[in-house]
Amino acid sequence: MARIFAVANQKGGVGKTTTTVNLAAALVKHGQRVLLVDLDPQGNATMGSGIDKRSVPGTVYQVLIGQASVTEARVFSEAGAFDVLAANRELAGAEVELVQVDNREGRLKEALALVDANYDFILIDCPPSLSMLTLNGLCAAHGVVIPMQCEYYALEGLSDLVATIKQVHGKLNRDLKIIGLLRVMFDPRSTLSQQVSAQLEAHFGGKVFNAIIPRNVRLAEAPSHGLPGVVFDPMSKGALGYLSFAAEMIDRIKTL
Repeated sequence: MARIFAVANQKGGVGKTTTTVNLAAALVKHGQRVLLVDLDPQGNATMGSGIDKRSVPGTVYQVLIGQASVTEARVFSEAGAFDVLAANRELAGAEVELVQVDNREGRLKEALALVDANYDFILIDCPPSLSMLTLNGLCAAHGVVIPMQCEYYALEGLSDLVATIKQVHGKLNRDLKIIGLLRVMFDPRSTLSQQVSAQLEAHFGGKVFNAIIPRNVRLAEAPSHGLPGVVFDPMSKGALGYLSFAAEMIDRIKTL
């Protein structure tokens, strides 16, 4: 049975997509079967996986509105060696169309249940807002991975996200829990980064992953080449950070 994790944070620009794509590629390097679900209409995870979002034959939009199954819509990422349920601009229309649909928050969960046995991990890249798309991701997931920049405003946004996860857990998905917080774009020379990191460890304890993703230009360059960072430059500090994170994820799910 696949472990389904939503990568979420209501604050934009915190590395959700970078984390989803690189975790997917890193898990493959550790021998795991992976499906990446792009739930953001911007389609950045799709493009970062080396797939042209403008020419994909099927997308997550068709899956959500019932026009296609995951098996029919998924495409294979040659760059990362994992399957992708792609997204593009038409996904924005799903917000409106789902309003009148029965079980609108559970559409993705129902669709993924049909391919559950084909994967070890299903990773969902959620948009940076509490939308119907994000709710579908949280309702389908067993847990949430929260990428966190170690800066002051990130802490403020974190409390809102934790409250949202608690609401979804209470009303829509009793299986949902916070799997862990991942410190990303970390600058060890910054006193603020060190302080916020220490606060996270003090408040969340074992929920904070040991792996830390440093601020790394090679990770930022990789999407322009249509490659995950762990493939683009496997020996870069960022790639090594995500490989370490993937190993920690595999180890952590054994205790869930």
